[in-house]
Amino acid sequence: MSATVVETTAGKVRGTVIEGVQAYKSVPYGASTAGANRFMPPKKPAFWSGVREATEYTSRAPQAGLRSATRPELANFSGATDNAAETEDCLTLNVWTPGPTGKRPVMVWLHGGAFSYGSANSDRQQGSRLCNRGDVVVVTVNHRLNIFAHLHLAEIWGPEYARSSNAGVLDLVAALEWVRDNIDAFGGDPGNVTIFGESGGGGKVSTLMTMPLARGLFHKAIIQSGASVILGTPGRAARLADIVLRNLGVTRNDLGKLQNLPAADLLAAIGPATKELGPAERPLFDRYPFGPVVDGDVLPRHPFDPDASPLSADIPLLIGDMKNEMTSFTATVDAIWNRTLTEAQARDRLFAIAGRHTDTVIETYRRLYPRSNPAQRFLAAATDSNFRIRSLAVAQRKAAQGQAPVWMYSFEWKTPLFDGRLGAPHALDVPFCFDTIDLTNATDLSLGAKKVAATMASTWIAFARTGNPDNATIPHWPAYNAAERPTLLLDVEPRVENDLRGEARRLWQNITGTAV
Repeated sequence: MSATVVETTAGKVRGTVIEGVQAYKSVPYGASTAGANRFMPPKKPAFWSGVREATEYTSRAPQAGLRSATRPELANFSGATDNAAETEDCLTLNVWTPGPTGKRPVMVWLHGGAFSYGSANSDRQQGSRLCNRGDVVVVTVNHRLNIFAHLHLAEIWGPEYARSSNAGVLDLVAALEWVRDNIDAFGGDPGNVTIFGESGGGGKVSTLMTMPLARGLFHKAIIQSGASVILGTPGRAARLADIVLRNLGVTRNDLGKLQNLPAADLLAAIGPATKELGPAERPLFDRYPFGPVVDGDVLPRHPFDPDASPLSADIPLLIGDMKNEMTSFTATVDAIWNRTLTEAQARDRLFAIAGRHTDTVIETYRRLYPRSNPAQRFLAAATDSNFRIRSLAVAQRKAAQGQAPVWMYSFEWKTPLFDGRLGAPHALDVPFCFDTIDLTNATDLSLGAKKVAATMASTWIAFARTGNPDNATIPHWPAYNAAERPTLLLDVEPRVENDLRGEARRLWQNITGTAV
């Protein structure tokens, strides 16, 4: 079945109908970024004549070889993989709408993948369920990633390439401008746009909240397991670019060569260059070697350091993370997966995180989790230090502005698969917020799981509609404040708890010197 033909600023598109929802896939919002456009700010797509078919996913950003390995039994955990072609002609978005008339809230999804991999095309990000549940319009965005999106060439090739280190997030601005200019034709309200994203997608949301060029293009924000407190600096980014060019055999006079190298050569340069660069000064907060750079122009400052950016002071924010983020990242380590990690092995792993504070961390988590084994205690500490500390810092600093409210949550529902080893792992929430758990292999599709999905989707929709997440599926959820620190626990029976896991919060506050 065909969807209504819709006219965009670049031409007409015809989509398809999925679950009674009109879906327009791989609609261009920018021109190809190959050749002379590589590393440059995005350009408008060329106008096409006739009607463009928008019924299939056609592209995703180059990323071969960058996704982290996982256990074989987890290979299909998130559902079917995206088989769209990897191409530099990747500035496309997908629109899901109940119909082309009306003025519905718009939810713009930014996919995860650490600014390096991922796409907006997978089944778990299918927007039809949100459309049907809440009468909203959903947009999911593809854009440049990794070295194509964030190679800092300003010091090498001058002003023309001053924005190369932020090309990927400039793509996101272009996508939001497309929404502003076109979404009313799909039944959406350009004056009521919520951006939301998980993991690296949450980092993208954080970044947009401090970008002057994005001001006015969105009105609410949701950060899921991806708070970015600080971003890259020009000095470190310039060192990385020098390493890349040296390893590729490209001199400062070889601009043409760099722009015409095969994409595979650039992708292959990422790993060795990152390794040679070494860890950041604040590795728990500076997460992305090939990520956005605070250049004083596109990004005038860090998103939430030393405080929340005043640029987004009036933007309501919903933020949180997963109870067991790190179980998925460590699944390939048999001793952790099988819970046979020894005390000595746990200490070694914790030392890499906590350094001279390791003994205090061990003692604290042993007291907090007296019936747990070394692997479980390590996972709890690694989750708090790598994820929760950042979400808490953002919530605290956003609340301190005293302008738009911020709400804090923790996803507590644990998948029973694999004997419960994963708990509530990183990225499990994606199909829950889209209400697409049946399109993945992440749950047992129990009534409890379905209830959590309905709760999360309904809560996200309520926030997108009004800027307040309260709805009939959850108890009253107070805005976050430094006195009580109310946190919504997303579970079969959702509840609000003040200062959730407060002792662990205070521990990492002392270790990092970051007020949370």
